Amino acid sequence: MAAAAAATGSVPVRVCHQEIVKFDLEIKAAVQDIRDCPGPLSALTELNAAVKEKFRHLRGRIQELEQMAREQDKESEKQALLQEVESHKKQMLSNQAAWRKANLACKIAIDNSEKDQLLQGRDSLRQRKTTKESLAESASNITESLMSISRMMSQQVQQSEETVQTLANSSRTILEANEEFKSMSGTIQLGRKLITKYNRRELTDKLLIFLALALFLATVLYILKKRLFPFL
Repeated sequence: MAAAAAATGSVPVRVCHQEIVKFDLEIKAAVQDIRDCPGPLSALTELNAAVKEKFRHLRGRIQELEQMAREQDKESEKQALLQEVESHKKQMLSNQAAWRKANLACKIAIDNSEKDQLLQGRDSLRQRKTTKESLAESASNITESLMSISRMMSQQVQQSEETVQTLANSSRTILEANEEFKSMSGTIQLGRKLITKYNRRELTDKLLIFLALALFLATVLYILKKRLFPFL
């Protein structure tokens, strides 16, 4: 092809041929850029706009070369240039086909990438939802455990109050008996022993309440530590 253009001895023909080759190489490089384009679609649109412009220039140079060929005086030079024009046209058609294939491949890759991102987003949302549900369930379990411990503590307190009331009633009974039976020392001694026993029972109940409260607090701290700091 270059030999045929040089044979004409026309500087414009050689220049036109060089520009055609330049645009052809630029189009091939641009098509490869489209094939490797990772997205987004706006970037693909910009690349396609550049390729369209290069095809416009290439088509214009081929038309100029064809016009020059028809203006040649020698039939041999005319035919040689026309053959070169046909070769350039075929190459341009090949580039256009490669351009369409590159666009198709790029769009498929971008669509797949967007689908993957969408699926990852859904998985992330699903995972966050599962985590929230798990936390809610854990909080519900903790609350239920605390309520159960609270009910147990309430029962202990109620029993202690009943014991204290019983002790108070017993104390009043002893005082009344002490007033009625001052002369009976043995009965008084027995009453004193009963009072001492009940006082010890009251102290034991208070100690049990304190231990139950300490167990409650320790249980709460242990549950919170396991739920909030499982790695410790």
